Amino acid sequence: FSEHRLYNDGESTRNIDWKLFARSDKLFVKRFEEETNLRCRILIDSSSSMYFPILPKLDFDHPNKMWFSVYAAAALVQLFRRQRDAFGLTLFSDQIQFNSPVRSTPKHQQMVFNELEKLLEPYDQLVQKTTQVTSALHEIAESIHRRSLVIIFSDMFEDTAQKEELFSAIQHLKHNKHEVILFHVVDKKLEIDFEFENRPYRFVDMETGNELKLHPNEIRTRYAEAMNKAHQELKLKCSQFEIDYVEADIALGLHQVLLPYILKRQKMH
Repeated sequence: FSEHRLYNDGESTRNIDWKLFARSDKLFVKRFEEETNLRCRILIDSSSSMYFPILPKLDFDHPNKMWFSVYAAAALVQLFRRQRDAFGLTLFSDQIQFNSPVRSTPKHQQMVFNELEKLLEPYDQLVQKTTQVTSALHEIAESIHRRSLVIIFSDMFEDTAQKEELFSAIQHLKHNKHEVILFHVVDKKLEIDFEFENRPYRFVDMETGNELKLHPNEIRTRYAEAMNKAHQELKLKCSQFEIDYVEADIALGLHQVLLPYILKRQKMH
């Protein structure tokens, strides 16, 4: 059972809730999960690297990757509810942190919003969590038994030595004929183009705490080439597995997320 809706004249009386009619003197029909238009599951990478960059204040003009992902997910959930689609939320880092059922009720929506809000805590109040996208995706793929639209928000910062295992995990999501959209959440200016000022920096790994002192100008070209090569390879693999890949630059707004979702949903109906 999912929720009630008002009975429409002329339709079948099979699912009328007569007990509710006795209490309210109004006809309501029971609506079940199977009757929802689409089943959607949002996956959010909750590892520490998703809190980059660390800023004194977060808003639409100054987001970090987690802030961007949370608000994008919340906007999608609102669309799911309007379209009567069922939805669930999964949070993962080095393991599954949270995994909700798939529902379409207002109560379920509020529960999902509450979990999303918890992700907005300041970075300095959080426990460092590493990224293990590979194992998390395998576990999630095994747990989704019915054909669904799977939407992933992650910076995909996985150990490059496990590259083939990562591609295998992505492919696993397609095993049960799920439709998959990967929103590769990045701060393009800093993480891809490496546009830091011309001065020495101390770079700190947000997941391990390892530090490295260097001058950005000394490695900018090699760094940008390596990052772009890795992203192109990820895009190619997603294309081979028929997974929609979207590079979501946190500086460019939520339309990067909403438009691909709307187009994907139209194709599925």
